Amino acid sequence: MDERYPPIAEHGLVGDLQTAALVSSRGVIDWFAAPRFDSPSIFAALLDVERGGYFQLAPEQPGLSCKQLYYPDTAVLVTRFMSPDGVGEVVDYMPPDRTGTATDRHTLVRVVRVVRGTVAFTLRCRPRFDYGRAEHELDLGPDGALFRAPGISAHLQSTFPLERDGRDVRGTVTLKAGEIGSAVFTVCDPGGAAPPPLTIDGITERSWDVVHFWKTWLRTSRYRGRWPELVHRSAITLKLLIYAPTGAMVAAPTMGLPEQVGGERNWDYRYTWIRDGSLSVRALMDLGFVDEAAAFVHWLVARLHEREGNGGEPLQTMYRVDGDPNLPEQTLEHFEGYQGSYPVRAGNRAADQLQLDIYGEAVYALAQGREIGRRATYSGWKALTRTLDWLADAWDRPDEGIWETRGGRKDFTYSRVMTWAAFDRGLRLADVFRKPADTVTWTRTRDAIFEQIMERGWSESEKAFVQQYGGDLLDASLLLMPRVGFIAPEDPAWLSTLDAMDRTLVSDSLVYRYDPAASPDGLRGSEGTFSLCTFLYVDATARAGRLPLARYAFEKMQTYANHVGLFAEEIGPSGEQLGNFPQAFTHLSLIMAATTLDAALDLEEGR
Repeated sequence: MDERYPPIAEHGLVGDLQTAALVSSRGVIDWFAAPRFDSPSIFAALLDVERGGYFQLAPEQPGLSCKQLYYPDTAVLVTRFMSPDGVGEVVDYMPPDRTGTATDRHTLVRVVRVVRGTVAFTLRCRPRFDYGRAEHELDLGPDGALFRAPGISAHLQSTFPLERDGRDVRGTVTLKAGEIGSAVFTVCDPGGAAPPPLTIDGITERSWDVVHFWKTWLRTSRYRGRWPELVHRSAITLKLLIYAPTGAMVAAPTMGLPEQVGGERNWDYRYTWIRDGSLSVRALMDLGFVDEAAAFVHWLVARLHEREGNGGEPLQTMYRVDGDPNLPEQTLEHFEGYQGSYPVRAGNRAADQLQLDIYGEAVYALAQGREIGRRATYSGWKALTRTLDWLADAWDRPDEGIWETRGGRKDFTYSRVMTWAAFDRGLRLADVFRKPADTVTWTRTRDAIFEQIMERGWSESEKAFVQQYGGDLLDASLLLMPRVGFIAPEDPAWLSTLDAMDRTLVSDSLVYRYDPAASPDGLRGSEGTFSLCTFLYVDATARAGRLPLARYAFEKMQTYANHVGLFAEEIGPSGEQLGNFPQAFTHLSLIMAATTLDAALDLEEGR
């Protein structure tokens, strides 16, 4: 293992609700893109330690012990450095957007302080704009450093002296117990106004203001279950992944982190998937965050409106956070990739795939709660009915499926289950809100899909519902079947499917999404267990009444969280976190599993 690259899990996340940064437990910001999640990177040492750029603020001495934690109930990250000479801390945060207006100005605040003894901190700021492809100029003066690159600039201010290091800067400061310093990195348009002068009093006031913001937001949570710290950390993480100006949630703030170290499954997740965002609505609603859920639904309805009268499919699988459907995929040839995991891809050509399940998740989101229903407009309803009318003619087609396989279109069972859910929820909405719709066609289509799944999605040899028609491979996406109401959670056919998954996909309570060696997905290599699927397994086993197993799996999964409660996409063979980090899908499914398990345990205990 190349020790220049920290483990993926050795990071915390900070953000301002328009973009985000990763901070390693060694005090290095090694991933940051601005002005948006899906913008080119400024710091990307996590993808190429030599070419990517980074911002280090930490002691440089042997024998250091490093710890990281969040200030309770906030997105303010504290990295602690313990040495024989003293204990120092770096506090990282980004002032959150409170306007809901897109801006090109974003600020990373880094506060250094010493709580015991004496500690010397070293600053190294090496931005590499446009994924390390753009050269920059440096102006260094008494007010700090100004980095200027085509189309973007960045100011670095500090309360201690900075010096030139080629086209980069460095600085050192030695503090004693009770002393504080700071370094602030502000990204803006070329020629943007310099930030106001940096003062310790101003930084202290700003820090407590950010703490207050997060604590006030979290107080609206109505979760009162057994795992408040875990659930609330997931809620804060989901909030950090929402682009406030539009309400769209990115799948992860990172790109290119591998599902297998050295492998090719290295995708760009900084976009809004219809599937992920729609399922997040239920998780947010369960916790009482109605405004965030409604904002995504508003964004979703806007996407339905955009293609009216243009023919073709009403939705594509993913979009940029502002709704732009253009996500051309390119390989960053100059990046070696995390631990040599090449290629590094920017953009995502899976946006052009046909994934019919997204219509089920979309309507599932629109059906979540009367509060969202009360905000619905007539034009939004018409967009929904046009979509379901289109789907009534289009549902019985092979597609690339939920896992975005690149091995050709198949008749995936999960895709059919979610098209069934689209019509089932559409019919419910038409009834509850007394809205006009072609309910006769919708009912006939829903029932036809159900019959087809029962006849062709079942494997008699496996005694289970399977990944695709005519096959015998299991697929963990089908764990959502009872949650969406396709089948009763204690139906014998479903219990038999759970048993088959236990035998084939479950490893020490962790769940593979499918067997990549047996399921041709068009890619080389293998992958770890899928954390989303593990939490879906908890949800499904709890619904099936297998509570000891469900709780044990949930409690065991918590041991795979990183030191600050975050999860990547996958868990590797040695318990390491793999894939883009942190992943929204994992955290929203954690919330879903926790609330389902809480309700089942309450019922069992007679609460």
